[in-house]
Amino acid sequence: MVSINEAVSAYSQLGGVAGKAAGTSGTTSPVSGGGGEGGDFTQALKEATEGAVETMRGGEEQSFRAATGNADMNEVVMAVSKAELTLQTVVSIRDKAVQAYQDILRMPI
Repeated sequence: MVSINEAVSAYSQLGGVAGKAAGTSGTTSPVSGGGGEGGDFTQALKEATEGAVETMRGGEEQSFRAATGNADMNEVVMAVSKAELTLQTVVSIRDKAVQAYQDILRMPI
């Protein structure tokens, strides 16, 4: 289970990604409500997903280097820990999205 501190940290990192997306994106999406300050939600989500994938690849690469004896164990532990935290965060976000979808389906019309 993800602790509240980990979730807050992940949220603040995503906020940085969203801010960067708002600075680089010239278009607005209907999801963002057309406001320029909120940024493009799709672009922020894409960048966050790409960052998660890169973190996971870094953990795999360090694990491979450790298996071949070509890595510092401190770097391996840090990379694997980051990958584990990233995976927990992604799973938590997925679970919340599924729960929200199910809540919407249960709403009376």
